[in-house]
Amino acid sequence: MRILEIAQTSVLAKGFAATSIEEVIAEAGITKSGFFYHFKDKNELAREMLRRYVEENDEIFDQIFGRAGELTDDPLHAFLLGLKLLAELTRDLPGGHPGCLVASICYQERLFDTEVHQLNATSVRRWNARFLGYLEEIAAIHPPREPLSLQDVACMLSCIFDGAIILSKALKDPGHLERQILAYRTFVKILFSRPSASGNPISD
Repeated sequence: MRILEIAQTSVLAKGFAATSIEEVIAEAGITKSGFFYHFKDKNELAREMLRRYVEENDEIFDQIFGRAGELTDDPLHAFLLGLKLLAELTRDLPGGHPGCLVASICYQERLFDTEVHQLNATSVRRWNARFLGYLEEIAAIHPPREPLSLQDVACMLSCIFDGAIILSKALKDPGHLERQILAYRTFVKILFSRPSASGNPISD
């Protein structure tokens, strides 16, 4: 829906508080009654934006990590390949990653009702659960070299993603996101790879 696209672009650029319904209406070329036919208030707009955002990201993850899984039977190699593909995807984004809707809601949490907060938390848990699943498959074959919580390692990717977006915007360097994902990839590789006689990881 065009209304959601317009609203999301504005929110990622300047936040929810600075995005007005009137601005979205004007950009979409609809009447105020047309807007309220679809959304009763800003909270409902936020909920639908978030659902759409999560679905889009889930589709990207499905494609990238699904493709990686088709290319190798080893879950570690598949995850490493998926992370590399994800990093390359962020590199190709024009002007860098526009931002994270989940983070935007957290930054301005007082603007939203309980349902929006619950949906936001559920979205983050779903992504963490996805990556935890990959890591558990890896650990079943490649025991980690350090006694780290796999849950924490899964959550690291979300932290890295949003943190790198902030770095990219603050330092005007869109390359931070790609580099941070690749750094996480190296960490995972070292954590699960079997050391060679020289002490270095032997898995690619």
